[in-house]
Amino acid sequence: MLSPLLVFLKNWTLPLAMLAGGIGFPIFRHLSFLTPYLIFTMLLLTFCKVPFEDLKFRPVHIWLLIIQIGGAIAVYTVLNPLNVLVAEGAFICVIAPTATAAAVITDKLGGSAGSLISYTLLANLGTAIAAPALFPLIHPLSHEMSFSMAFLIILQKVFPLLICPFIAAILLRRFTPGIHKILTSYNETAFYLWALALVVVMAQTVNTLVNEPEDGWTEIWIALAAGAVCCLQFYIGKRIGSRYRERISGGQSLGQKNTILAIWMAHVYMSPITAIGAGSYVVWQNIINSWQLWKQRKNIEAGLVDPTKKEV
Repeated sequence: MLSPLLVFLKNWTLPLAMLAGGIGFPIFRHLSFLTPYLIFTMLLLTFCKVPFEDLKFRPVHIWLLIIQIGGAIAVYTVLNPLNVLVAEGAFICVIAPTATAAAVITDKLGGSAGSLISYTLLANLGTAIAAPALFPLIHPLSHEMSFSMAFLIILQKVFPLLICPFIAAILLRRFTPGIHKILTSYNETAFYLWALALVVVMAQTVNTLVNEPEDGWTEIWIALAAGAVCCLQFYIGKRIGSRYRERISGGQSLGQKNTILAIWMAHVYMSPITAIGAGSYVVWQNIINSWQLWKQRKNIEAGLVDPTKKEV
C-alpha cells in the first residue's frame, strides 16, 4: 500500500507541491526563512553523489556560461525600457544556475548526465560571482549604500549557499568517508527537500500575487517573458550543444533552472513581484520537459531512437 502511494507522490510532486503552496500560502509563507537551508542541504546531498573523477570541463561549458551571464544582462537591457519589473523577472530566470535535478531528465533523454553535472558546478560558481556584482546595479539594496557594500552583502549570502556545499562534499569524501557514505545513502531525501522548498517558494509567490499592488497586466507580462526566455534558453543551449555533439545536455544545461533558488533571490534582492517570473518558469520548463520525454518515448517505441545510446 505504501509503495503505490510513494510512486503517486513522486509522479505528481510538482503539481501537488504547487497546489499546497498556493492554497496554504497564508501558513507556508512564514517558512521562507528555511529556503536557504533547504537549498544548501539539497546541493550538498546532490554533490555527495557526484563522482568527481568523472567531472570534465569542456569548451561547450564556457559558451553556455557566457550565454547564462551575458544573456541575463542582454534581456534586462532590452526589456528595461519597456517595463523594469518584466526586465527583472526575465533577468532572474536567465541568471539562475542549472537545476540539480536536470541530470535525471538529461539521462532519460539520452544526453550526457556527466557533462550536465560538470556544467551545474560551473553554473553555480558563475551565479555566485555574477549575482552579487549585477544585483546592486539592477536593483540597489539601498540608495544610501555603496556598490561595494551591496556587493559584499550579497556575496556573503549567495556564495556560501552555492559553493560551500560543493566544498563540503569534497572535504567529507576526503576526510570523513563514513559520513560521506551516510549522506550518499540519503540521496532520495534531496527529492523530498526539493518538494518542501517548492511548497514554500510557491506560497511566497502566491502571497506576492495577492498582496502586491501591481496591476494584473504586469504580472501576465512577467509570466510571458519567463516563458519566452525559457524557450530561448532551451533552443540556444541545443544549438550550442549541437556543435560539440551535446545537443541534449546543452539544452538542459541552459534551459532547466534551479527555480527555487531563483524565487528566493528574487524575493531577497529584487522586487518581490519579479518572483512571478521564476514561479511561472517552473511551469514553462516542466511543459517543455514533459513534451521532450513524451517525444523521446514515442521515438523509442517507433524504433527511431536507441535508448542505450548516450551522448559523449
